[in-house]
Amino acid sequence: MTTAPTVLPDTKLTPVAGAKQKRRSLLRRVFMRGPGMASIIYLAIIVIVSIIAPYITPYDPNAIDLRAVLQPPSLEHLLGTDDLGRDVFSRLLVAGGVSLLATVQAVSVGLLFGVFPGVLSGYLGGWFDAVITRVADVLLSFPSLILALAIVAILGPGLGNAMFAVGIAYAPRFLRIVRGQVLFVRNETFVEAAISTGIPRPKVIWGHMLPNAWPALIIQISFMLGLTLIIESSLSYLGLGVQPPDASWGSMIGGSKAFIETAPWLVLAPGLVIFFTSLAFNTLGDALRDEVTGGRGQ
Repeated sequence: MTTAPTVLPDTKLTPVAGAKQKRRSLLRRVFMRGPGMASIIYLAIIVIVSIIAPYITPYDPNAIDLRAVLQPPSLEHLLGTDDLGRDVFSRLLVAGGVSLLATVQAVSVGLLFGVFPGVLSGYLGGWFDAVITRVADVLLSFPSLILALAIVAILGPGLGNAMFAVGIAYAPRFLRIVRGQVLFVRNETFVEAAISTGIPRPKVIWGHMLPNAWPALIIQISFMLGLTLIIESSLSYLGLGVQPPDASWGSMIGGSKAFIETAPWLVLAPGLVIFFTSLAFNTLGDALRDEVTGGRGQ
């Protein structure tokens, strides 16, 4: 009797599980979970508001008004004003689009530089696999933020450079997930059957092997989005991300740290948004993992 393959909670998925996920919408099942539903609704609101922010802000987010410096929250300025008299609520709305776009950019770079080498590494094996995995191990030996700071120091400050650096720091994580999935299914019957029927090997790789990695990748992406938001905020706080007069949630905190005692609302509003948005990404990742693994990821 043949023993069924072992399924690891966070990465391994059998072809049967993959087929079931194709028949049923993973997102729909996650949405039926309480925490997953709350996270999706919150993130949807944040994304929609960030998209329409330029059209709904009550004030020009970069307009300086020295007559309204450091005003507390009021009916005129819902979240008060900063040290240059700019409306904090307006800046918070517009900064959301900057922060979220930067977060997606970094994760996209990580996928771009992680998925393709990971597929080839798992499928080809040999010296190519050895070289790729050693490079990935070297990159993984550095904390993501430290590695991103080193790359930004070479490329120069700026949000685009900062997010490219973060994406490079994330690439080895995506690479290892994809490589593990490809190694898992490389000798499976359905892959050998596809090759024996004359299907070109590139099509077998991208059409039959890579889809098995997507559930694990989706889970990792959701966690990485939350972590990236925090790292982007940290880099912008240090002045290495978005540059004035534009703002992200992190740069709003960085520019207001000198007034934390006299005007705490300047730090409180973006800080809470960063916290709840990062929490929503991580909660969504937990719900996705629990749904894919049937609760075995807990």
